[in-house]
Amino acid sequence: MTAPLTGESAEFHIERLIDAPREQVWQAHTQAEHLARWWGPKGLGLRVLSLDLRPGGRFHYAMVAPDGSETYGRFVYREILAPARLVWINSFADAAGEAVRHPMAPDWPLHMRVQVDLSEADGRTRLVLRSRTLDASAAECATFEAGFDSMRGGFGGTYDQLDAHLATFNRS
Repeated sequence: MTAPLTGESAEFHIERLIDAPREQVWQAHTQAEHLARWWGPKGLGLRVLSLDLRPGGRFHYAMVAPDGSETYGRFVYREILAPARLVWINSFADAAGEAVRHPMAPDWPLHMRVQVDLSEADGRTRLVLRSRTLDASAAECATFEAGFDSMRGGFGGTYDQLDAHLATFNRS
C-alpha cells in the first residue's frame, strides 16, 4: 500500500552572507564551469553531465567519491530571474538523469523544491536558500525534517566551497 501524499514539509532555510558581488554569485550558481568547482558535499568531486539553464531545463551532475564511485543528482529549473532568484526541483538521479530514491535513505523525498534568493548587501551578497518536499508522503516529510541539522552542515560545507571558489574570481 502506498502512503498518502501530504505534499510539503516544513521549510528548510539557511542564510549566508557571501563576500562577493551578486553577479559573481549568480554566475557561480548558473554556469557549469563554476558549479563543477563548488557544488556538493565537501570531500566529493563533481562532474557536470549537462546544464540547460531555462525553465524546464536541467542540471544533471555526478558527485564523485574518493573511491571513484558516483552518485547522481539533478535540478529541473522552474524559475530563473537573473541575478536574483533560482527555483528548481532537486532530486537524486540515475546516470540517465531520471529521478531516483536516495541511495541510502529510502524514505527521503523523491523531489524537493529549492529556492535561492540573492540580494546585494554593500558589495557582498546575501544568499537565502529555502527548501520543502514536493508531493511527499508523511514519512518522507518527517525524514526530510529530521535531516535539517545534517542539511545545515552539508550546505555549510558546500557554501564554504563556494566562498573558496569565489575568492579565485578575477575581481577587476
